[in-house]
Amino acid sequence: MPKRLTAEQVAGYRRDGFTAPVPVLSVDEVRRHRAGLEAFEAKIGKPLDFPERSKSYLLFDWADEIAHHPAVLDAVEDLIGPDVLIYHTTMHIKEAHQDVHVLWHQDDDYFHLDPPEHVTAWVALSEASELAGCMRMIPGSYREGLVPHSEKPAEDHLIRLGKGIHDRYGEKDGIPVPLQTGEMSLHNTHTVHASGPNRSDDRRIGYGISYIPAHVRPISEPHSSALLVRGVDKYGHFHAENRLATPLSTGARSAHIKAYDLYTAATGIET
Repeated sequence: MPKRLTAEQVAGYRRDGFTAPVPVLSVDEVRRHRAGLEAFEAKIGKPLDFPERSKSYLLFDWADEIAHHPAVLDAVEDLIGPDVLIYHTTMHIKEAHQDVHVLWHQDDDYFHLDPPEHVTAWVALSEASELAGCMRMIPGSYREGLVPHSEKPAEDHLIRLGKGIHDRYGEKDGIPVPLQTGEMSLHNTHTVHASGPNRSDDRRIGYGISYIPAHVRPISEPHSSALLVRGVDKYGHFHAENRLATPLSTGARSAHIKAYDLYTAATGIET
């Protein structure tokens, strides 16, 4: 029996390459985590950006807590098994009435992992409605494997370098995957997905957490780092990260920038 997902959700993920919605955070948890994010933004005087947008769990207690949340990990375990690593995370924030969008793409084009069993948990810290620019997924697209991506930079692309699948899908293709605050979606690394502009009156805040089973290995050099969050890692394919001890401390900042630099060196992308 699955720990968190229903049998129908597991079957849907196997069939379509994604499943949603999955309730994971309480109202109080969302309020506290969003407050932590926005307190940091108020301190630095601008919205969260790179490098802090990447691997945020190594810097902030709110990001660490979400990434280790039992409800999140139980659902991930239902799909990839008990030995789970975090390979990467990215905060996806679209300001209210912001025209930026995310191109059609597959996560594996950035991550270079084998076998392609990585699953992204996308946790909503604000409502991710169609109006707010929720994700759209192409059902069953993961079965095609990795398809060619190219770079077409533009100011309205949330993904740097404008890397994506161009001239194949339209903005209304696929199906929308709206989420209420505190819910998450789960999608396969080869599932083609995108998202449109935020036309709502609130920020659209999503925390994308890339989980992998411990047997997955990197196929690019240098190897990046990863954090064991459940079970055991008997393979050691990645440089081992340590769980955050003191948020935003000198040690945390040093560990974060080391992991970030390894990731960008391995992928050639800042995200």
